[in-house]
Amino acid sequence: MPFVLIVALVCLAAASAAGQGRPQAFERLYRQHCAICHGDRFEGTAQGNPLVGAPLVRGEGVEAIAKSIAEGATDLGMPAWSETLGEAQIRSLAILIAEERANATFADFRMAPPLELPDGIILTERHGYRLTKVIGDLEPLPYAIAPLPDGRILLTEKMRGLTVVSADGTQSELVSGAPVGNRQAFRMGPLQYGLGWILDVATHPDYAENGWIYLSFGDRCTDCGFRPTSMVKLIRGRLVDGAWVDEETVYQAAPEHYNPATDMAAGGRIAFDRTGHVFLSLGMKGGYEGIQDLGVPHGKVHRLHDDGRIPEDNPFADAPGKLASIWTYGHRSVHGLEVDLRTGELWGTEMGPRGGDEINLLRSGENYGWPLTSKGVHYNGRPVDGAGLGVEFDPADLVEPVVDFTPSVAVSSFVFYEGEAFPAWRGHMLVGSLKGSDLYRFWMQDGAVAERETVIEDLARIRDIEVGPGGRIFILLEHEAGSLIVRMDPAEHSSGA
Repeated sequence: MPFVLIVALVCLAAASAAGQGRPQAFERLYRQHCAICHGDRFEGTAQGNPLVGAPLVRGEGVEAIAKSIAEGATDLGMPAWSETLGEAQIRSLAILIAEERANATFADFRMAPPLELPDGIILTERHGYRLTKVIGDLEPLPYAIAPLPDGRILLTEKMRGLTVVSADGTQSELVSGAPVGNRQAFRMGPLQYGLGWILDVATHPDYAENGWIYLSFGDRCTDCGFRPTSMVKLIRGRLVDGAWVDEETVYQAAPEHYNPATDMAAGGRIAFDRTGHVFLSLGMKGGYEGIQDLGVPHGKVHRLHDDGRIPEDNPFADAPGKLASIWTYGHRSVHGLEVDLRTGELWGTEMGPRGGDEINLLRSGENYGWPLTSKGVHYNGRPVDGAGLGVEFDPADLVEPVVDFTPSVAVSSFVFYEGEAFPAWRGHMLVGSLKGSDLYRFWMQDGAVAERETVIEDLARIRDIEVGPGGRIFILLEHEAGSLIVRMDPAEHSSGA
């Protein structure tokens, strides 16, 4: 195994060992303390109720389950486990039970289940829709799509590069002159790890006039020491006669910040506001060290003018020893980044550890807590409390998520919908998930959830979602047998305002 990939896997502390069947701390804990009464498969026994397939008397959700475990039920012969187990152990058990109840088994990353698009009309609370395949048989690891005004779609595939999908569903050759993905990777369980991958693609808000296309990728350096390193880089260019031209660097970290950790959690998502700024997410790239350090780039969201200049009103623009491009910090893996053009607010979706996926409202200069706190726990069951990092902090200074997904759904990309095809969804968030294989709709009011619905359920790993001409919604589905782009078209059913 190449040394760089060994380092990368260690730095990520990846959970994919669960996919190889090795006993995990959560499962061991359950077998030691719970299985005798509730069954090895949560099915229940003569001594205890089933934990799956039946309602829970004391309520659903991780918080309710944890409370039930901690307090016990003496009338039913269940001890108060708070007298025996620590808070993190109780939360680990609650997360495990919630995963099983939601059919979100931790080891199932939903890479291989049969991928079949539903026939006919699917009805939701506000709209009906159909799903139509635009193109299939794509690389197993795509990352992003960007619909163009003429009906074509820009597509990035992590280990290949940038291509263009025509309106009739034909994929071009790699765009010449654009960065090419590194195919060197290591599979561990169902997941792959590597560095030098192509990440997000987005068009400038004034693309029709200026033609700028923005591309983020793991900038791979093979002569920066005795092993390859990388760091997320943001460039822009134009597409002319199938070639990438006029390239300019918008963001690039200093060479000393490049490292050999995998690009898997790097994020690299791109978002624009209406005042000439571009935002870039740069997630966990090198383990937990540095994420709370404002002098290093990873674990941050960066804000720049669209040509790469640093805005003077950035929160740390004049702070010695701090990177002037930083907008927010304390991030683990921001896999969705969008501006709500109605309010001008920046939002992000972030993957947590085991539990703790988040939707966050990203305000200037705020600390979003990783790795000091999380609604989830580390993959080995240890609490996320910043232990061993030597970082002093006041929990009151850390921003709580607007939405917590525990158990984890592997939350991914999202959009604020403002199209014509689904008028009752205007102003709503459409949020994808990987392991969850679902698409969620959220309506936010005053920074809080006013409405929530699962719009697509149990389909496939949703890697990206974007809105194209006429308000049609395009969804990038990731699958090891061949990824797809599908289109969501409106049906007759529509209600709500």
